[in-house]
Amino acid sequence: MTSVAARVLRRLQERGETLGVAESLTGGLVAAELTSVPGASQCFRGSVTAYATPLKRDLLGVDGVLLAERGAVDPEVAREMAVGVRRVLGTDWGVSTTGVAGPEPQDGKPVGTVYVAVSGPGDVQKVAELRLNGGRADIRKESVRSLLELLSGELGENAGAQDTEQNGGNRCLQP
Repeated sequence: MTSVAARVLRRLQERGETLGVAESLTGGLVAAELTSVPGASQCFRGSVTAYATPLKRDLLGVDGVLLAERGAVDPEVAREMAVGVRRVLGTDWGVSTTGVAGPEPQDGKPVGTVYVAVSGPGDVQKVAELRLNGGRADIRKESVRSLLELLSGELGENAGAQDTEQNGGNRCLQP
């Protein structure tokens, strides 16, 4: 997976742009993957791990009514997290993860329901819905990979995205 992170960081460096990460179910794994690449500090500014729902509202500016009505596992929440981390960290790009890694369902959503989002220059906003299989560790790992592939695509990379059908599949949602 580090090769995807390296491609993303290289492309950001080429473009002279910065990245911030907002994580929930991945709990810092996206930031860890990015910072495992030498030179990441040239474009990776930092991350917010907003694991608790109130932090999504208070730190990232996710709409409180949205959270109350739909819960934290929602495509609009993912989008607002990505937008919010851009604002909070002052970056060109923001990405986010929110979902259910298990072992129990959350907010009425089954284990393996994940939303990853990208927000960037020129009103770029993309959310992908993932339906992942496997245990908690597998779901979290695949969420990181899928997010980095989504960002890579938005940066104009041909990331060679793998078909995730073996992990349950995914689909892009338009805002």
